[in-house]
Order: sequence, then C-alpha cells, then structure tokens
Amino acid sequence: MSSVRICVCGDEGTGKSSLITSLVKGVFVTNKIQPVLPQITIPPTLGTPENVTTTTVVDTSALPQERNNLAREIRKCNVILLVYSDHYSYERVALFWLPYFRSLGVNVPVVLCANKSDLATGHSETRVVEEEMLPLMAEFKEIDSCIRTSAREHRNVNEAFFVCQKAVTHPIAPLFDSKEAALKPAAVAALQRIFYLCDKDRDGYLSDKELEDFQVRCFSKPLNEADLNHIKDTIQKACPDSVTESGIDCQGFIHLNKLYSEKGRHETVWIILRAFQYTDNLSLQEKFLHPKFEVPPFASAELSPEGYRFFVNLFLLSDKDNDGGLNEAELASLFAPTPGLPASWADGSFPSSTVRNEAGHVTLQGWLAQWSMTTFLSPKTTLEYLAYLGFEPSESDQSITAALKVTRPRRKRRRPGRVGRNVVQCHVLGAPGSGKSALLDALLSRGFSTTYHPTIQPRTAVNTVELPGGKQCYLILDELGELEPALLENKSKMLDQCDVIAYTYDSSDPDSFSYIPALLAKYPHLEELPSVFVALKADLDRTTQRAEHQPHEYTAMRNMPSPPLHVSVTWSSIQEVFVHIAEAAMEPSTAFPRSEEDVEGKWMSWGIALGAVVCAGAAAVMIWRRVGSGN
Repeated sequence: MSSVRICVCGDEGTGKSSLITSLVKGVFVTNKIQPVLPQITIPPTLGTPENVTTTTVVDTSALPQERNNLAREIRKCNVILLVYSDHYSYERVALFWLPYFRSLGVNVPVVLCANKSDLATGHSETRVVEEEMLPLMAEFKEIDSCIRTSAREHRNVNEAFFVCQKAVTHPIAPLFDSKEAALKPAAVAALQRIFYLCDKDRDGYLSDKELEDFQVRCFSKPLNEADLNHIKDTIQKACPDSVTESGIDCQGFIHLNKLYSEKGRHETVWIILRAFQYTDNLSLQEKFLHPKFEVPPFASAELSPEGYRFFVNLFLLSDKDNDGGLNEAELASLFAPTPGLPASWADGSFPSSTVRNEAGHVTLQGWLAQWSMTTFLSPKTTLEYLAYLGFEPSESDQSITAALKVTRPRRKRRRPGRVGRNVVQCHVLGAPGSGKSALLDALLSRGFSTTYHPTIQPRTAVNTVELPGGKQCYLILDELGELEPALLENKSKMLDQCDVIAYTYDSSDPDSFSYIPALLAKYPHLEELPSVFVALKADLDRTTQRAEHQPHEYTAMRNMPSPPLHVSVTWSSIQEVFVHIAEAAMEPSTAFPRSEEDVEGKWMSWGIALGAVVCAGAAAVMIWRRVGSGN
C-alpha cells in the first residue's frame, strides 16, 4: 500500500470540514469555511505507517443533490471516516449511513468518529464507548475502530486520520472477530506457523533466545529483560501453564497476539505477519512462494549444498525418537506449517516411492532422495515448500532460490562426454508382467513379492546409486502404467526430461520381448534417447522368444554397445543394473546404437593398430639380424 484515500462522510453540520481544516492548519479555524473542501494530499509525517507515502483526504456533502458525487467518492476510497456529533446524527449512522455503504457494495473499513466532544458535557469517554460505539461495532462488522474528537480543541484530530491510515495498512477485520472476542482461524493458522518457524529446536517452546531473535526479525531491535518479563507476566495471567522454564508455548504466543488485537494494537500483529511475508488476506506473498526461477531447455534443477543442508537439519529436528526414520506423527508435525504433503507426493504414493526402514518410516537417505526427485521434476514445488518450511538463505540479499541450482544444458546426447547432473531419470518400459515393478522395488531394497499386481497408475522410485569411482547420483525410475501411451506420445517432454530408457522383458516368457520392437516401431522418437536392455527373471529357465529376432540378435543388429543384461531382482547383482542405467544417463553417448561409421572406424582402428604392431615387429627383427651379422 503506497497511498491511502480517506473519504470523510456524515450528516451536514457534524464538523467534517472543520476536522479536515484543523488537521491541515493545526488549529481550529473560527472563520466560516466552504461547505465542501477540495481534496487535499498529505505527505507522510512522523507516526505515518511506514508503507504509506501519501494520504488523500476527500470531503463530501450529505445533501441529496450531491448523492452521485458521494457514491463516486465512496467507491474510490480505501477507508471511510464517518462523523457524527449529536444524538440525531448518531441515530443516522445505523439507520442511513452504514446501510447506504452496504448498498453501494463497497468493502472498506469504516472509522466511527464522535466529533464535537467539547459540547458533550457530562458524557465520559467510557460511557460514550459503551453506550454508543460498542453496540454499533457489534451490529456492523465493517466498523474498524472508533474515536472521539474535537476540532475546536484540536483533540484527537491527527489521531483520527492516523486511525484511518491504520485501518487500511493494518486492518483489524482479517485478524479479530469482535463478536466472538477471538482471533479468526486464518490469523491463528498464520501465527501458529510463525511460532513453528521461530521454535528453532522444535521443543514446542520459544526460549528467551528464540524470543529475542523473533523480536529482532520483526521489530529490528533487541528485547530487553524488562520487556521480556512483562510479556511472560501478561501471558501467565491468562494462561498459567503457557510459561515454563523452557519458554512460552504456542497457546501463550497466540494469546499475546489476541491481547494486541483486543487493545487496538493490531498493527503489532501485522508487523509480525508481514515480517513473515503475509499479505492483507493472510496468505503468503506470491513472489515469496513462487520466486522467479527459470530452467533452460535440456537443463535441470537440483538442490544446492545449502538446500541439502536445510533438509538434513529439518529431518534431524523432526526425528523426535531418534530412530533414523520419520513416522506418520513426525511427518505430520514437520509439514504442519504447509498445506500438507505436496500433491505430487500423494500421487506418487509417498512414502512407498523412496527408502524406508524396517518399520516403514522414511530414512534420511529416502528423505533427501524424495526432495531430489521433486526438485528435478517440479522445482517450483520445492521452492514453494522451502518457503512454507522456513528456509533462510545464508546471505541476506539472496532469496529461497539459493537452495536450488541449475545444471548445464545437455549437449547432443550422441556426442562423447559426461553430463553435469547428480539426478537422472529413467523410464522403465516393457510388456505387462516383465518385472518392472519388481525392478523399482529392488532399487528401494524391498523384498521380492511373488504376487503379481498390474500397475494402473504411474509409479516412481528414487534412490542413490554409487557409480564407479565412488561418486553418487540419484536415480529416478518411472513405471508409466496405463498412462504409457499418452506419455510416450509427448515427444518434446520425453526428449527434454527423460535421460535414459530401460527396456525390460521376462526372459522366461516367450511372448515378452516382442513388446519392445513393437513399441519402438510405434514411437520412433524413442530412438533419440539412450537405452539399456534388461532381461529380468534370469533365475527362471530362459526360453526362446517368439519374435522375429532373439534379444541378443536384435541388440547386435541395432549395433547396441552391449547385449541385454540378464539379471534377477533376487540376486545381489541387481545393483549392477542400476549402476549401468545411471552410467548410461551420465554418459549417454555410450548407450546409443553405434553407427556403421563407428563400427567401420573401430575395425579400421584395430587394423591400423595391428599393422603398426606387425611393422614394429618386422623392424625389430631386421635390426636384430643386422646387429647379429655385424658381430
């Protein structure tokens, strides 16, 4: 909010113009002033809310012939200062003015102003508030606040317009339900999230140190001991159990903000909310949740070291029982400041998509793998949850995008060289019953199940794979289920996201392999992706395939670098398949069919090398003979 427009309304003779003149001049003007003043613009002064640059005050007339102008100004304003000065004009507030505002369909706060308080003899402040103002506030929720003024005595004139500014910049309506005398649910939810984020050790209490950090973040000044003790005493009077040696709990923190709202100090609550990126409707700022982050074509997003460090610390803080896994309760607590699990996690049957311990709880390895996959597939989701979960970059001039990094775009896949990625994706394709699901389970070190369950919905698994040389990468295996045709038809997405394809078949089923040539014939663009052929169920008797070419003949005919890998998920050597797949993704040129030129070039290289060896041998023999004859 950069400017505030105040529309001053009320019956004729209530002192509207005198209030405005007294505001501008600083004193009461005894001379007769014009019935309706021209609008004035006030620059910010001491006490003006920091996010207000200018304030425009518009005077209005209540005369019937001016009703169109009145309606136009009301629709343009941010806040209405509704002035009354006697019993008649007070009665008109409820009978005419507030219903009139509603009839215009405006949704702006109203500040009720009891003017000419210098004439109200025998009426105490408390009596006016209780008998006049509170009943109106109870009936009309649009009334933000009330104030008594006197233009003649210049009493509360500046304060009245300051209250109008606050009604716009720090509205009470989204925070507090005056009828229920309680904070509204959205405000409670926002404050609960703020408490969670400030509770750095996740012990359920804000310690003195955490309160001091909170104070500095919100108000840019330290919390002295006297103020700290006053806060604790205030909370303890209403919530005795909320203050302990460990600090104050969430209930006490919520109650403190309720007191601020009740006592007209709701700007304090707004300062807190805005320090944590909340908007006027108590949602997080769009630019905070979804900062600009572009991933070029053929590049990918990954967690940066800072991002991995954040998720490691979050896991360790949330693992309350220190069993090395996050159970359902711990996961629920961890995701409390968010809308819940990411939609992609729910669709992917989390936590079965990643590594779990024997109790079925997500391990640290699985936790990091899941976020690595989420960042690869949907970096915007990771950024959104980093914002919800309270990620703070190490440098103050950075945003939450510091938790991510963008890899170099892939070069042409057939060009020799390694890709600069730590996360790779593989689509697992093959006939129904070929063992695709078992392969995904094996990646997660799950036991083999003899019961066959056809895959309907797409399924994903992710885990780390150790490459030759000790380097690790995250391998994502996808089984496409019934969506396979639709996904394979999307050529551009396939070529952009997928790093390698694993073609699988059941080596004990004679009808299994024929699915692969048919698939490649139907979707010829799959030829543009690196591929690995895997013969599963090698622990069973191998059978001849009912296909035009046997698997080894087919791969040889295509000049594939290697024949199908024969393996069983029940063998320990299954891990070599994942290494082979990851290596094919990391060095894609090694997983394409070799061209005729490559093959001829290879034979030529061997021929040249063999010729060089023969020539070198012949030369050595001749030299030996000459040396021998010379002796």
